Amino acid sequence: MKVLVTGVKGQLGYDVMKVLKSRKIDCIGADLEQFDITDLEATEKFIKEYHPDTVIHCSAFTAVDRAEEQLDLCRKVNAEGPRNIAKVCKELNAKMIYISTDYVFPGVGDHAYEPDDPTGPLSVYGQTKLEGEKAVQALLNRYFIVRISWVFGKNGNNFIKTMLRLSETHDEVSVVCDQIGSPTYTADLAPLLCDMAETEKYGVYHATNEGYCSWADFAKEIFRQSGRSTKVNAIPSDQYPAKAHRPENSRMSKDKLVENGFHRLPTWQDALSRYLTEINEKA
Repeated sequence: MKVLVTGVKGQLGYDVMKVLKSRKIDCIGADLEQFDITDLEATEKFIKEYHPDTVIHCSAFTAVDRAEEQLDLCRKVNAEGPRNIAKVCKELNAKMIYISTDYVFPGVGDHAYEPDDPTGPLSVYGQTKLEGEKAVQALLNRYFIVRISWVFGKNGNNFIKTMLRLSETHDEVSVVCDQIGSPTYTADLAPLLCDMAETEKYGVYHATNEGYCSWADFAKEIFRQSGRSTKVNAIPSDQYPAKAHRPENSRMSKDKLVENGFHRLPTWQDALSRYLTEINEKA
């Protein structure tokens, strides 16, 4: 099996490459320096030269608030880019794994969204990621769409690193308490994506670490596990104005993983513990 990983400089792409190499799978990582996914000709040239059996597409425009002001760029990266990759995958009869997001849902209620539940994004970011999903589905039969949320990994910035950094200079922080979801540790997600690439069990999946929490709960657990005394003030979203509207309910059901023979990821608390150890060792 030959695998191409896009967005190799990001949190997820970094860990996917790490897993592929540990499994002795022929793989190559690419980022903007290698080819621009919004350029069809460049995308075709690079992918056809390597001729992968699978493309794991991790790159995306993820600056949620900035997307509200940069719609055209966001759409190029999150919708046109995946469409270009899917076109080449179709020509090569290659599988494609497209990483999507909880932001494709409207975030109402308190139920866990199933993969086939109606979508209804509230932001430019969510809309463009949904457009990317639809482009992949329109062009390919051999695809996996994997929706994740609240991502953290070793290779990049994330909420955990932000909280730890703030705790160095603040005795207390204010964090929203009415957005509920699940953190996703890229070191846990990466092996699952590589497992999927070796199967024919195509479709739309949800994959996050197990358990739900609010961002405020997440912050409290970060400080507890890291031995910080920083106080968390839980506030509603309307007290923390942002350009992009976030879904209040980001709960997603992972039952389909088990139904198709894949494993659920560990609890987010366990993932956080291992991540803190990982970044402390790096430091």
